[in-house]
Amino acid sequence: MNTLYTAEALATGGGRNGHVTTSDARLDLDLAVPTEMGGSGQGANPEQLFAAGYAACFHSALQSVAREAKVSISDSSVGARVGIGALDAGGFGLEVTLEVVLPGLPADQAQELADKAHMVCPYSNATRGNIDVTINVVED
Repeated sequence: MNTLYTAEALATGGGRNGHVTTSDARLDLDLAVPTEMGGSGQGANPEQLFAAGYAACFHSALQSVAREAKVSISDSSVGARVGIGALDAGGFGLEVTLEVVLPGLPADQAQELADKAHMVCPYSNATRGNIDVTINVVED
């Protein structure tokens, strides 16, 4: 791989109940375990960060494949839900659901663009075969 950019982040003070900052300080957040997992919920959590990153990255991939296909998707959006839970074999795992909104496109064309985006998105490539990722094309 020819690396184009490298992001750096440092977690301190207790992992999920600590602090995270990037080397350029553009991201600087307190972290807290969600209330659903027995924590205070008084900070961001890794699943929120992953969801935000995946949604943004997938949306960029979607825009790229739409441009190549000469299709306008100016009102599009991508939402991501990241779930965490215990695995049967022990430890914890993640699951992702992406909701793709492509107003004004026929359902089959919207699904085709979403499927192509899933093949080029770096997050999709990183997670493929590792976690369940569901892509739903929805109307809004």
